[in-house]
Amino acid sequence: MPPIATARFAIGDVVRHRLFPFRGVIFDVDPVFANSEEWYSAIPEDVRPSRNQPFYHLLAENAESQYVAYVSQQNLEHDESEEPVDHPAISGLFDSFAAGRYELKREHRH
Repeated sequence: MPPIATARFAIGDVVRHRLFPFRGVIFDVDPVFANSEEWYSAIPEDVRPSRNQPFYHLLAENAESQYVAYVSQQNLEHDESEEPVDHPAISGLFDSFAAGRYELKREHRH
């Protein structure tokens, strides 16, 4: 098994996609790719990320909608806007927003 890369982002961090116009808050991290083969194969080969890196689950938003996204580490960067993310599921997972990041509710910590 290949070595596992260190995660650059943490639960509660607000990030944006490097290539596509959306941003979101991280609510879970997989140390390596852990989605379906169908999902992975649907990504065009010329932009398909390596499986051997952290992948992040995001409560995401773009100009049209809110949704859940699954994004490789190589395609994320910190969102510097310090603006909150407008997603209906945030209040179920996070308590507060300050300094560009969300605080996970106590009952979801482990």
